Amino acid sequence: PSLLQKRNRAITARRQHLKSVMLQIAATELEKEEGRREAEKQNYLAEHCPPLHIPSSMSEVQELCKQLHAKIDAAEEEKYDMEVKVQKSGKELEDMNQKLFDLRGKFKRPPLRRVRMSADAMLKALLGSKHKVCMDLRANLKQVKKEDTEKERDLRDVGDWRKNIEEKSGMEGRKKMFESES
Repeated sequence: PSLLQKRNRAITARRQHLKSVMLQIAATELEKEEGRREAEKQNYLAEHCPPLHIPSSMSEVQELCKQLHAKIDAAEEEKYDMEVKVQKSGKELEDMNQKLFDLRGKFKRPPLRRVRMSADAMLKALLGSKHKVCMDLRANLKQVKKEDTEKERDLRDVGDWRKNIEEKSGMEGRKKMFESES
């Protein structure tokens, strides 16, 4: 084995060693994180959910139910307030993004899809199924009679210019010309 091969092996071995050390460190960090989360969960539950004392008399049970109901109402109100704040901040974010695009002069175009739809179907989709719309565009056109002008008649009578040239070419064409003159 050459010096280059030995060096490559050493580099590869070092990489593998570093990789295994990094994986061990990451595993211990994950375990620590898991333990910290579990401790946070226990602290939260101890703080917000005291142990339940089951009362023996009916009046105590009713009082407990009222207390639990009040806590549920408070939690629901807090949840509703948070949802409203999230919606409001989302709307503000959209408005700010729109203002930013307006200031830059670039508008975000929505992705468009090609839709193959006849004019009747398009009007029906726009106006709803109540309205019956027929888009026969040719029915609304006027009928115009084409008048023959002299120029057009002359062009029609002359016909195809290639045929005339072929007929006049060669000796037969000259012969026909002389026969038609006399």
